[in-house]
Amino acid sequence: MIHRGWRSWPTSTSAPHRVVDLVDHLGLAQSTVSKHLACLRDCGLVQSRPRGRASVFSLTPGVPVRDVLLAADRVLATTGEAVTDCPTAGGVL
Repeated sequence: MIHRGWRSWPTSTSAPHRVVDLVDHLGLAQSTVSKHLACLRDCGLVQSRPRGRASVFSLTPGVPVRDVLLAADRVLATTGEAVTDCPTAGGVL
């Protein structure tokens, strides 16, 4: 399941974010954030680009990401959070 904290992606700036910044913002383990980002990227909600040896991530322009994540929260609330598997992460999220 995508952690509900993703709704609060730091959007005060359009600048891309490093994984470590998102780890600090969300309070999740680096491995969890990386898995979530892979799923969000594969779904077209975020983009990544290399910066040095790391990658930086940004919201995909033109995609109402917050609306998508809020809709996902509603689905999870309705289904009792039974919809938890992300095929990219092999259901590990």
